[in-house]
Amino acid sequence: VQLQASGGGLVQAGDSLRLSCVASGPTFTGSTMGWFRQVPGQEREFVAGISRSGAVTDYLDSVKGRFTISRDIAKKAVYLQMNYLKPEDTAIYYCAADYDRLTPSRSVPTYDAWGQGTQVTVSS
Repeated sequence: VQLQASGGGLVQAGDSLRLSCVASGPTFTGSTMGWFRQVPGQEREFVAGISRSGAVTDYLDSVKGRFTISRDIAKKAVYLQMNYLKPEDTAIYYCAADYDRLTPSRSVPTYDAWGQGTQVTVSS
C-alpha cells in the first residue's frame, strides 16, 4: 500500500486540524493503521492507532481526549482529528500501515508502509 498524508499546517494553540491519509492498493482494508509524529533530533513516537475494523483504537496518553483517529474503508482513508492543539504537538506527522496485526501496535518497526509526513506547527 502507498500512503499520502495531508492536512498539516501552522495554527495557534487551542486550534484544530484534521490530518488525512489516503491509501492506494488492495491491502488497506486488511491493515491496521497508525499515526506517528517526529520532532527533529528525537525518535518517532506513536500518536494513535486504529484496528482493521475500526472497533479498536489506541492513543498516546498526552493526546487522549483531544485527538480522534478514524477510518473510512470506502475512501481508503484514515484521519486524525486534532483538537485543542498545544505547542508540544508540533512535529511532522506520519501515517503508517501494519499488514499483520489485528490491533494497533505502538512500535515503529511493526509498521510496513509509511506516508511522506505532513508538518504540524502550533504556535503559543
